[in-house]
Amino acid sequence: MNQKIFIKTFGCQMNEYDSNRIYDIVKKIGFLKTDRYEEANCYLLNTCHIRDKAKEKVYHEIGRVKKIFRSKKKPLVIIAGCVAQAENQEMLKREPYIDLVIGPQSYHKINNTILNYIKIKNKIEETEFDAVSKFDYLSRIKNRSSKATSFLTIQEGCDKFCHFCVVPYTRGPEYSRPFNQILDEATHLVDSGAKEIILLGQNVNAYNYKKYKLSNLILEIEKLPNLKRIRYTTSHPNDMSADLIEVYRCSKKLMPLIHLPVQSGSNKILKLMNRKHNINEYLRTFDKLKQTNPHIEFSSDFIIGYPGEDEQDFKDTINLIKKVNFINSYSFIFSPRPGTAAENLALIDKKISMKRLEKIQSLLYENQIRANKSIENQTIDVLVENLTEDKTRAFGRSEYMTPVIFDGKEENIGKIVQVKIKKSNRNTLFGELINVSNKKVA
Repeated sequence: MNQKIFIKTFGCQMNEYDSNRIYDIVKKIGFLKTDRYEEANCYLLNTCHIRDKAKEKVYHEIGRVKKIFRSKKKPLVIIAGCVAQAENQEMLKREPYIDLVIGPQSYHKINNTILNYIKIKNKIEETEFDAVSKFDYLSRIKNRSSKATSFLTIQEGCDKFCHFCVVPYTRGPEYSRPFNQILDEATHLVDSGAKEIILLGQNVNAYNYKKYKLSNLILEIEKLPNLKRIRYTTSHPNDMSADLIEVYRCSKKLMPLIHLPVQSGSNKILKLMNRKHNINEYLRTFDKLKQTNPHIEFSSDFIIGYPGEDEQDFKDTINLIKKVNFINSYSFIFSPRPGTAAENLALIDKKISMKRLEKIQSLLYENQIRANKSIENQTIDVLVENLTEDKTRAFGRSEYMTPVIFDGKEENIGKIVQVKIKKSNRNTLFGELINVSNKKVA
């Protein structure tokens, strides 16, 4: 067929993984990847429903595509991902320019869906929850990612039903991929050049396949000799089990940054959110992890201005941030998602929410600046991912996921090198190359 497909990806790392796998799938029917949208025969938007106005961003993007192809042959336009799952038929009715709508559990059907459309021009939405069939199908197609850092989805869906979250409705119930299927994909990724694997899941530490847990996966994957680093995201505090905590004592490749979303420092708000954990439990987990490995640092997510949040609830969140000293976190004002339990709750005044967000972000930024400043004049291990856009310097990440820019070369890509940090800002460390190290990462 020799057609070209352009994929634009919104949102999370799991969507990035999904987009890469979609490329692997459609290659089977002759679609080749292009980074030039204007030459595409197929334009696919892989969407995210977590952030505000996600649906409107999709229609805005479609408007942009219309302008791009106004004087050219219209491409096949596909909406995939979580907005596709949530809106399905409504999208086809509202925007005639859209041809196909495919939910995140139906990617294994994309080739047949495309071929059927080309043949009979019948607009279709595929949004059934079918995670088992999807991953069984994907296991038969090699993951072609050849990046130094590669994503690997091990778990999808969620059974927690936090009142603000659409994931149970867009990704379905929790599903853990077969243990050996994950190991096979990890082995292929490392053989293709991956030095770091990031294990993905909506509740990644809820992974549970027969007798295997996330802790078993980490310890098995780290046996791959050319793999240097392992990470996982996103975790739920309730699933930070004793066996997983213990891995931080014995693993040589598991990185010491834990993303553990708390959402609020107030027990009252956590209960209203249906988070199923409280602050005392969260801090007990924090203490256990620090006792197991004092080098561990934390990042988190915070929702500010959740319905019912008063000044004391906000102060509780401030106090938690000061106590834990998160070195990198994400914070947003609450935005209701359609179909969730919190959709119709009375919102807090936007000016109040904005002031609270500014205070929270100022405190979180201070933590980041202080953490980065403390590394200046130290020599750290950096996994080199690529060159900067102007090709004059190298870009990599520290063990704590902090971006590092230094005077590296293309030959450093995919290696762990030692960099002496000269200066820093809130987001990035800047340094100079000391030497290349092939030693295992502690």
